[in-house]
Amino acid sequence: MAPPKKPSKIKKDAKKFQKGKKKKKNKNKNAKTVPVDNRAVDSEWWDVFWKKNTPDPVSNVPNDEEECFKHFFRVSKRTFEYICSLVREDLISRPPSGLINIEGRLLSVEKQVAIALRRLASGESQVSVGASFGVGQSTVSQVTWRFIEAMEERARHHLKWPNSSQMERIKSGFEASSGLPNCCGAIDATHIVMTLPAVQTSDDWCDQENNYSMFVQGVVDFEMRFLDIVTGWPGGMPISRLLKFSGFYKLCESGGRLNGNVTMLSDGEETREYIVGGPSYPLLPWLITPFEGEELSVSMSEFNSILETARSASVKAFSQLKGGWRILNKVMWRPDKRKLPSIILVCCLLHNIIIDCGDSLHPDVALSSYHDSDYKGQICKQVDPAGRNIRDNLAKHLLGRKEMSVCT
Repeated sequence: MAPPKKPSKIKKDAKKFQKGKKKKKNKNKNAKTVPVDNRAVDSEWWDVFWKKNTPDPVSNVPNDEEECFKHFFRVSKRTFEYICSLVREDLISRPPSGLINIEGRLLSVEKQVAIALRRLASGESQVSVGASFGVGQSTVSQVTWRFIEAMEERARHHLKWPNSSQMERIKSGFEASSGLPNCCGAIDATHIVMTLPAVQTSDDWCDQENNYSMFVQGVVDFEMRFLDIVTGWPGGMPISRLLKFSGFYKLCESGGRLNGNVTMLSDGEETREYIVGGPSYPLLPWLITPFEGEELSVSMSEFNSILETARSASVKAFSQLKGGWRILNKVMWRPDKRKLPSIILVCCLLHNIIIDCGDSLHPDVALSSYHDSDYKGQICKQVDPAGRNIRDNLAKHLLGRKEMSVCT
């Protein structure tokens, strides 16, 4: 639903306003800041934060210091240091304007990264995040956006389409985990819910559940690493339409992606590279979806079960993404729709960095329910004949392989 209009504010007395403004100006003029060398590594910020936010007996914050660090920032100290190394030069080359804490010291790179990670990880208000670090709301806002800009520039290599040798490893991983041969990824989409000012609302942004939302679509590998994402599109459109608007769709249709080695199935049929998706997606030669209908054969039902095992990688990836970076799972209050895609991208980059660094989220961080639990599943009836043929061949291959294993 559209957010209700706020009641108009009562006008303040002009003289009192000018007087207060003058006092504030003089106060800022007399304040002194103590510069810090941002090239040096700051380790003191964590000791101060740890003491300030020491867990009490009734909280769910771990008592172990290392585990507590990961609870607040989602990453280990080692991964945190790596993230700082990615953005350090950008944060140094663009000195913060007025980014000081209550002690009058300029914020170190480590503290800026910590503030940004805490804001993205918790989804708490900027005021709440600022209070835990001893900084103001405006500082949290500036620091978080500067971090996002730097990550967009410096961490892009953590989210890219794999080369041929990497793809062979991905195909082997999917076949080992699900049994599907030549599968290159799993695709899914989720809604990022938000409120919008009345002047920005439209039917496009209002989705099937009467929420204003933005779509995120992602293709992941068997390790739940994002290989491709598209976002920025209104949540009110069908998922099949979202797919067709994506650059990924255009590349696959033109032969620019999923154009690698074919695999010979047990019956002598060749199968090209493909990804798997749910019933919300069309059945295409390079996108295999489950069989639909009330009366499915045994081989169809078993194929659907195997496909769902492979597809679960994308479902789990989005549950970890929205659970780990809770800013994406909470209703965003009037976000800038031009900046929101950057926030989403950086959360996906951080998700991948955790995997690439051999790190892991706490088991209880991922969402306990489906990442789009408030939304009813869509059914796409588009079926490409070539896609149907490939799906039939895969189902036949899997059934034949099962029968052979039973005989032996």
